[in-house]
Amino acid sequence: MLEKAEMSESETEPNRSHPNVPDIDQSDRHVPINLRQSGPTPVQMLISTRVRKSPFWHLAVEAGCWRATVYNRMYHPRGYVRPEDGGAMAEYDALVNRVTMWNVAVERQIRVKGPDAEAFVNYVITRDATKIKPMHGKYAILCNEKGGILNDPVLLRLENDEFWFSISDSDLMLWLQGVNVGKKFDVDIAEIDVSPLQIQGPLSEDLMAELFGDEVRTMPYYGLMRGKLAGADVIVSQTGFTGEKGYEIYTYDSTIHAEAVWYAVRGAGASYGLRVIAPAHHRRVAAGILSWGQDMDSETSPFQVNLAYQVPRKKQADYIGKEELERQRKIIDEGGFPFKMRMVGIKLGGQPITDYANDFWLISEPEGGRVGYVTSPWWSPELQTNIALCWVPHRLSELGTRLLVEVPEAYTERSGEPVAAEVVEVPFRPSVNPSARERAKARGRDWAY
Repeated sequence: MLEKAEMSESETEPNRSHPNVPDIDQSDRHVPINLRQSGPTPVQMLISTRVRKSPFWHLAVEAGCWRATVYNRMYHPRGYVRPEDGGAMAEYDALVNRVTMWNVAVERQIRVKGPDAEAFVNYVITRDATKIKPMHGKYAILCNEKGGILNDPVLLRLENDEFWFSISDSDLMLWLQGVNVGKKFDVDIAEIDVSPLQIQGPLSEDLMAELFGDEVRTMPYYGLMRGKLAGADVIVSQTGFTGEKGYEIYTYDSTIHAEAVWYAVRGAGASYGLRVIAPAHHRRVAAGILSWGQDMDSETSPFQVNLAYQVPRKKQADYIGKEELERQRKIIDEGGFPFKMRMVGIKLGGQPITDYANDFWLISEPEGGRVGYVTSPWWSPELQTNIALCWVPHRLSELGTRLLVEVPEAYTERSGEPVAAEVVEVPFRPSVNPSARERAKARGRDWAY
């Protein structure tokens, strides 16, 4: 075997024709995103004891679940309506016009409880936990010491000394427990037997009021209330993974009460046209809601994905990642950008994208090479165009920038040719419950950085 010093220059250079497309600059990352265009994977998912089944799993199957993914090491329903019956877009219709129920038990609940709960939570999240009142929640992010986003949970504060992290797809409990090995805050950190269902859509308020009383109608966004349903203790929040009106029902002792709560919601929901559907990624994309592991991960800074509002300038307390995040913001304040890539929204041509993308589709400059990739594309019936979240070089992130997207053959306008795209503002359409960033922009303040 040749020593490196004996190799020719061509032998030491990376292979730029490799199908993982290394010519898209991912030098900011330790582990590049796999950009190989492999298409559908025609294999059957193994249902085994290695991956957990939630207390609602058998009920989802009973309701018609025909495909699933794995999220937080738990089987996660991702389709109820068969393609021949309208598929994901029929589920979308139920969401935006009536009311839907989702099995989201994969949002494992990690409880932090004890005298130091507030101080511990304030140390691990970027925003100020002291400003979250009991019986309220907030969207939050946790970063590592390099400023990479580890998780973006909904954080619920039940009591002065009790918080629940309703987590996205990563082993956050292990991180939290590991942090406290050295810090020794007086808290207990553990997963609890609580599983959420989401009730989403314009008729959700009426359905929830029937189930829990008119108090639901006066709940603020991210407000919490205690209730009972079919003999089970529950927490109700006004939250959800869409831009529509919506709620979550967190069932205590869910391994015991899952069936009773599920059937109680379905029974009351029948008169409202309730449909059990998969999490509506088509609607969350339109609302500009990010999906951890798909749009961002532990090598993503909040400044790359328009989450700067999660990094308050006035938080005095120390937290994990603060030094690095303040360093990044200083560069931005001075007119620079400390990363090569950032996330933008685009509108793109082609045939309607009515199902999940199998790959990260590649993006090119109109008169140049490949420069980026799409993470979350869908068709928007309201806008009558395809929309997507994607990663491009910072220099190509200005509104109005023209791009080309290499979509699969089924979505092309002309066989073998990419479709035209344009960088546009995110969110793509207004939300019933505007995000903090939407509210800031309405007040004339841009929180991109």
